Amino acid sequence: MASPSINERDAAPPPVWHLAQVNIAQMRAPMTDPIMAEFVAGLGPVNALADSSPGFVWRLVEDEHGHATDDRPFGDDRILINLSVWESREALQHFVYHTLHQQFLKKRREWFERMKEAWVVLWWVPAGHRPTVVEAKARLEHLRTHGESPHAFSFREPFPPPAEASPEAASAAHQSSI
Repeated sequence: MASPSINERDAAPPPVWHLAQVNIAQMRAPMTDPIMAEFVAGLGPVNALADSSPGFVWRLVEDEHGHATDDRPFGDDRILINLSVWESREALQHFVYHTLHQQFLKKRREWFERMKEAWVVLWWVPAGHRPTVVEAKARLEHLRTHGESPHAFSFREPFPPPAEASPEAASAAHQSSI
């Protein structure tokens, strides 16, 4: 059996990328307030749907209820965070806009204040990477400060995974996600 050539040995397969997303929301009232009751009641079913959706990889779970509503990383008790990873933009987009989640998205203004700045950010991460809340906050701040870019973007102006971008962009995106 012939040994592989130097090029075959040294050629690494292209990295596999997943899409991370974080979205935040400022509640109109505490979670225990009746105004939030429908939202709170929907957390379990919507999270279970996410967990079983095609393309779902991971989501931040910080409490015994199976969600992250007890985590307040923005220093404001009224701001909730949702952080997850998906196999592709299409998988996330389908979940957000074509499932039960979409009904809750339509009712967002009943439970949450209108955010003056970006409240959703997407970015590519190497497969297997689980973004931290610190990383998610930094990506959101980057989007707010610098606008849409391969480093931080939204559904309105999506960027391809680094493997589909130029080699320079792939290298930069990978380094910034570590």
